Amino acid sequence: MKVLKYELLKKIIGGILLVSLVAIGFSKPMQEYVNIPQKITLFEGQHFSLPKAVNVSASLSADNKSIALEQNRHSLSLQANSPGKNEMMLEIAGFPIKQVDVDVLKDFRVIPGGQSIGIKLNTVGVLVVGHHQIDTEEGKVSPGEIAGIKVGDIITEIDGKRIEKMADVAPLVQKTGNEGKPLDIVINRENQIIKTKLKPMKDKKEKTYKLGLYIRDSAAGIGTMTFYQPESKKYGALGHVISDMDTKKPIVVEDGQIVRSTVTSIEKGSNGDPGEKLARFSTDREVIGNISRNSPFGIFGKLNKELKNGVLDKPLPIALSHQVKEGPAQILTVVNDDEVNLFDIEIVSTIPQKFPATKGMVIKVTDPKLLEKTGGIVQGMSGSPIIQNGKLVGAVTHVFVNDPTSGYGVHIEWMLNEAGIDIYEKPREKAS
Repeated sequence: MKVLKYELLKKIIGGILLVSLVAIGFSKPMQEYVNIPQKITLFEGQHFSLPKAVNVSASLSADNKSIALEQNRHSLSLQANSPGKNEMMLEIAGFPIKQVDVDVLKDFRVIPGGQSIGIKLNTVGVLVVGHHQIDTEEGKVSPGEIAGIKVGDIITEIDGKRIEKMADVAPLVQKTGNEGKPLDIVINRENQIIKTKLKPMKDKKEKTYKLGLYIRDSAAGIGTMTFYQPESKKYGALGHVISDMDTKKPIVVEDGQIVRSTVTSIEKGSNGDPGEKLARFSTDREVIGNISRNSPFGIFGKLNKELKNGVLDKPLPIALSHQVKEGPAQILTVVNDDEVNLFDIEIVSTIPQKFPATKGMVIKVTDPKLLEKTGGIVQGMSGSPIIQNGKLVGAVTHVFVNDPTSGYGVHIEWMLNEAGIDIYEKPREKAS
């Protein structure tokens, strides 16, 4: 009888403990700490705090001057003093619940943009943007289509000669056409190299040989400068890839240039109809930088000279994706001539990203003046830097078609990465 009572008591106590542990696990304070990231990255001089809703204590694994830890009844605070690594252990009632890696990076700053820029891209080879039928003595035909060349293909070589621009194509077509021979053509199709033969056909009206292809070797447009780093002259702009207007495929860039541009007028956006900045290249068309990369995160290269926006011309610290908060922020952009202004927005949601992704936050324009002028986010505003709490946190990238007041933003750390700027670079040790 006593044994049965003892077993029953054990089961009751076990059940109570199980329910208690489950309840603790689902309690708000515990969930807050479970949701703390396994890694915290800070820059020199930055402060990071956690609410202390339960009896939590913390300790650092290494006693160094890189990070200072302070605790009180209500919070845990980290002060990043110098570059280095450490581990912080969180405990409740002496039981470890979480180990957090803490990295302190070298202080890093860039100058925000906001200027309207003109963009000129030169493609690698010539881009095929369409087929057309040649009116020959034998009927209408497209030799390019017969040869298996598709829209979006890039012609990089003809008869062993590198093709850099459209003017390189015609002489080779006429020469081979007169000889009655096919052309040996090399194309790049989504990074796959393909070789084919194409026999030019003679247009019976124009008496010239043709490929039956529409081709293009350049593209132009406008956008907004996001940032530049004074030390390296590297910059980032636009926040998204530039695609060909006909093929809708990203343009593979050989080189390109950026110039100053001025906004002449605004086509105001409305539901279902995104607006647009109407702008022109500056009259002197002075090249202010090159374009070496066209990626999903924008265009990148080096500036020939420093740019000033007249609003925030000093270097600003940046925020990593996990440091961006929902709430008020501002963007730098141009809506008239070349004058850069700050406008209020709201960061509606933000995603702490471990890996590069183009859609990191949702933003909403709240500034009455900007809403009156543009209706919200318009084409040409892409690349406008997003500022929050004195830090550069990202760039405007896309507008929601059905709600022009809102759109997407990209986190600045991914644009810096694409620009070839290593914010995680270890500080160089000084020689003794």
